[in-house]
Amino acid sequence: MAVSAARPGDTILISAGGSHHVSNIQINKPLCLIGGGELPDETTLLCSRGSDSALEFLSTCKLTNLTVKAELGCCLLHRSGRLTIDGCILQCESNPLDYLSYPIVTTAGGNEIFSSSVKTNCDGVSVSQTRIEGGAKAVVTSGELALQRVRVICSRAYVYFWFDVEHK
Repeated sequence: MAVSAARPGDTILISAGGSHHVSNIQINKPLCLIGGGELPDETTLLCSRGSDSALEFLSTCKLTNLTVKAELGCCLLHRSGRLTIDGCILQCESNPLDYLSYPIVTTAGGNEIFSSSVKTNCDGVSVSQTRIEGGAKAVVTSGELALQRVRVICSRAYVYFWFDVEHK
């Protein structure tokens, strides 16, 4: 995938049309991933059953104009850094194991040790104008982060979220 070839600070434009199959892709450098369509549902990242997540973030990153679908597990696994999600759709497939699925899981700020022992206070997740569907909860946190500043707007067909997950 383009993630391994990208340099820190690069922007990756993901082509619209069809589904791009992703599974446990670790992003350990600052990147911006942008869907190439006019609307987020025109660019879909699909994570099939048996994977922990579609994308795993170990660095500051931004996602915009993308749909991320997970059949089981989570759409986005945030381990460290600042993750910004803007104008996206996060979907966990509805199934009997729905209680095991979460659109966003963050373990940042916890006691886990990753590839780097450097700890920052910049860990967090910011979600704006994003549709979240399915799953047991929109976001699950562990460690020292907590859900804050929640805003929800309901339209006839969808619910849009704005919230931050930051240090308590």
